[in-house]
Amino acid sequence: MTFAIPGFGYQRVAVDGDVTLNVAVGGTGRPIVLLHGFPQTHVMWRHVAVDLAADHTVICPDLRGYGASDKPDACDGDTYSKRTMAADVVTLAGKLGHERFALAGHDRGALVAIRAGLDHPATITHLAILDVLPTLDMWDILHGTTAAVAFHLYLMAQPPGLPEQMISASADAFFGYFLDVWAQSPQAIPADLRAEYLKASREAVPSIIADYRASAGIDIEHDQADRAAGSRLTMPVTVVQQDWGAALGYDAAALWRTWATDLEHRTTTAGHFMAEEAPDEIIKVLRCLLAR
Repeated sequence: MTFAIPGFGYQRVAVDGDVTLNVAVGGTGRPIVLLHGFPQTHVMWRHVAVDLAADHTVICPDLRGYGASDKPDACDGDTYSKRTMAADVVTLAGKLGHERFALAGHDRGALVAIRAGLDHPATITHLAILDVLPTLDMWDILHGTTAAVAFHLYLMAQPPGLPEQMISASADAFFGYFLDVWAQSPQAIPADLRAEYLKASREAVPSIIADYRASAGIDIEHDQADRAAGSRLTMPVTVVQQDWGAALGYDAAALWRTWATDLEHRTTTAGHFMAEEAPDEIIKVLRCLLAR
C-alpha cells in the first residue's frame, strides 16, 4: 500500500469468519466511520479524515472485496449483499470499542451505510450519504436513454462469466473511465493515486462485480422488504448529491423523505468524487451533521 492517511494507524480486523478488513484509525473522541466508493479505497477520505480526527475517532476501512481487505469468493448472493457488508462495519466498530457511531458513505460505501442505518438503527447515531440513491430507487429512476449513464450497473448485473472476462481484459481502461468522466476536477486525484486506485481495482475484479451484482438482486429484495414494512432511517441523515434529480427528472429530496424522518438534503456543484474534489465542503457538511 503506497498511500496512507497521514497520522493514522493501520490494522487488520476480523469481521466475519475468515474475512478481515484493512482499516485506518486516527484521532480521539466520538467515533465516525467513513466508507469509500468505487473505484477507490479508504484513501479517498484522506483530507476529510485528517480534519475530523482533530476531535473524533475516525475509522476508515476498505470494504470487503476492495483495496487491501479480504475478497471472499461470492459463494451466494449474500456474500456481497449490503446487509453483509453493513454487518462487517458494525462488527469492525464494535471490535474497536465503539457500540454506537456516526457513519458516512460515498457511492458503494453509501449503499452499505444506508443498509447499516436500516438494519442497525440503535447503533448508527448519524448518517451521511454522498451521491447515491437507495438501491430500489436507483433502478426505478433509470429508464430510456438516460440509463446509459449507468451502463456499468447493467454490465455487472449479468450472470458470472462474461462481465468478469470483459472487465479483466481491459481493467485499467474500464476503471479509469469512471475516474476520468466522474471527476470535475481531475487534479483532485493525482496520477500516482489514480494508479493505485487502478491497481486495487484491477486486483479485485470478481469481488467488485459481485458487489454490483448483489445490487441487482438480493439488495433489491432487502429494500423492498423495508419499503413494505415502512422501515425508515430514524437517525439524523444528511444526503449530498450532484443534481441528479434535475438531470434524470425526479424530485430527489422528496424521494429521500420517504426513507428518512430527519433529513437534510443538499446538492453540490462538485463532481462525483466530492470528498476529494471539495473536501472543505464535505468536512463542513459532516461537522454540521454531527452537531445535530
